[in-house]
Amino acid sequence: MTLKSIFKKSTFLVLLVLLSIYIPNSIIKKKSKDKLYSSIEGIPYNDVGLVLGASRITPSGNINLYYKYRVEAAIELYKAGKIAYILVSGDNGRKDYDEPSDFKDDLIRGGIPEDKIFLDYAGFRTLDSVIRAKAIFGQDSITVISQKFHNERAIYLAEYHNMKAIGYNAKSVGANFSRKTLIREHFARTKAFMDITFNTKPKFFGKTIAIK
Repeated sequence: MTLKSIFKKSTFLVLLVLLSIYIPNSIIKKKSKDKLYSSIEGIPYNDVGLVLGASRITPSGNINLYYKYRVEAAIELYKAGKIAYILVSGDNGRKDYDEPSDFKDDLIRGGIPEDKIFLDYAGFRTLDSVIRAKAIFGQDSITVISQKFHNERAIYLAEYHNMKAIGYNAKSVGANFSRKTLIREHFARTKAFMDITFNTKPKFFGKTIAIK
């Protein structure tokens, strides 16, 4: 193989990778554009707000700002009467790691009644959280609560699975904290397209749980 042919092949592969990132990102942003809200004013009512999970503490031992701002956004929505219940969907894959229960504790500290909070312990991925909100918790219309970039992808996945979804954008995290997360998000959007293509299912389903 000549140097010229190697260069052409490498260039083609680079372009393919770039397109596989650019196209999903563009489509997801376009599909969710008019369904995102950053303030209480004007956001439609939904019975349930779906909080997407995050670890409470960072590896350095500090509070995770993504987590903190999602808690605050959920409390704000509930107290404004824009949702009646909060469904927290996160990772509880190990006995010593329980995202949903951490959220519940802080939501209660923030004034949310315990009986208004429901937990999905099998929200290992955004895909799982969205599909299980419908399949397990019976929701056809939800308000997703996370940062804007995350809401965009969740809304896209929800609508593909025949759910009506809007997003309430939790406060953004500063650039120093978010750069790596935003880079990962571009690849997560490519993965979302692959999940749709191959009809990927959640890791677990289970018995239905009524929210009321």
